[in-house]
Amino acid sequence: MACRLADSVFLFMGPRQRPLRTQKIATHSSPGIYHVKWENLLMKGNKSSTYLVYPKKSRFIQAVATPIAPASADSAEYRKQLAAKYGFDQIGEPLPDNVTLKDIINTLPKKVFEIDDVKAWKSVLISVTSYALGLFMISKAPWYLLPLAWAWTGTAVTGFFVIGHDCAHKSFSKNKLLEDIVGTLAFLPLIYPYEPWRFKHDRHHAKTNMLSEDTAWHPVWKEEFDSSPALRKAIIFGYGPFRPWMSIAHWLIWHFDLSKFRPNEIKRVKISLACVFAFMAIGWPLIIFKTGIMGWIKYWLMPWLGYHFWMSTFTMVHHTAPHIPFKHADEWNAAQAQLNGTVHCDYPSWIEILCHDINVHIPHHVSSRIPSYNLRAAHKSIQENWGKYLNEATWNWRLMKTILTVCHVYDKEENYVAFDKLAPEDSQPIKFLKRVMPDYA
Repeated sequence: MACRLADSVFLFMGPRQRPLRTQKIATHSSPGIYHVKWENLLMKGNKSSTYLVYPKKSRFIQAVATPIAPASADSAEYRKQLAAKYGFDQIGEPLPDNVTLKDIINTLPKKVFEIDDVKAWKSVLISVTSYALGLFMISKAPWYLLPLAWAWTGTAVTGFFVIGHDCAHKSFSKNKLLEDIVGTLAFLPLIYPYEPWRFKHDRHHAKTNMLSEDTAWHPVWKEEFDSSPALRKAIIFGYGPFRPWMSIAHWLIWHFDLSKFRPNEIKRVKISLACVFAFMAIGWPLIIFKTGIMGWIKYWLMPWLGYHFWMSTFTMVHHTAPHIPFKHADEWNAAQAQLNGTVHCDYPSWIEILCHDINVHIPHHVSSRIPSYNLRAAHKSIQENWGKYLNEATWNWRLMKTILTVCHVYDKEENYVAFDKLAPEDSQPIKFLKRVMPDYA
């Protein structure tokens, strides 16, 4: 699977020459130094060319340009260049077509699939304690420190989501009824209906990076983008500056509409919805009664927005990059999608601890039966056996800027086309992000 590019700002496209920077060239007639842009030199085949430059004084200089062959699309140098451009530590080699998902799973040690009740409940203790600490910090923090308290509490409550996530994958406890109870309770502070999310998420794992069928985010369709000016502007904002909170729209669209579920799923979906509405009907009035509307904003809404920041950010980082393709069903390959099309991203340690290593994401897609507390051991095994095929990153601004400003509209050849390439007049939000977002990795 050859790497593709989604924007002309990137280094290579097919057989094009690598862009060269301005070089300093000494004259034959003087020790003075003049600047000549290499790209203005005439290059034909492998022949050298002469270029005459007229500085302020009438002096002639001669520059010899030697063409540099572009790196192969499958070469290590090419992937290294792309990794630096996109903010990755490593872009993996294409996975051979004859490798199956079962081949990868068979290389994992059996112990990474083992459920450990002590470790499972330890994760619950970490989340409950860190969330309680966050609420205490909110109650005591002066107004100017509230954003820090909200950031901690929103990250802590994301740990509740990861616990429910393990329960949905049946990797939390050997007692399946207990898993459903814990999962439902863990999702309640997030106003997430457990069963609808579980059914939707199972389809994401079964059809990861499959166009249309993947129930997580996927590229925008060109037809959708061109359908109406109002929708186009909404999409540009949603996949641009608002993208770190787009999971809110995803939550509303996917989890409360009974028509999106199969008949045999409806009963369990209704039970989850009843639990969520009961929590809202009882919990929210209690918060408002004790602390007022401002208390509801401080203690619930702001941490909830913090949770959705992580929910959105984690999701797009795990599956979105200019070189990662989305495939139609007839072209899709499970091993390539789960190993080669999923990203491992390292975050600061406190985030990893509070979120129970959910960003060690490649082994989770290789097999969702691996509990969160075994993901690091599984990732180490995958690195040893399949390391050259992995996409790996350490969170950085360049990575985020690439996703937010490039990975937009689906294109079969390039994977993505940026909004500002298709509709520059409507893409001011994207141009704004390009100007203001840092670009360091």
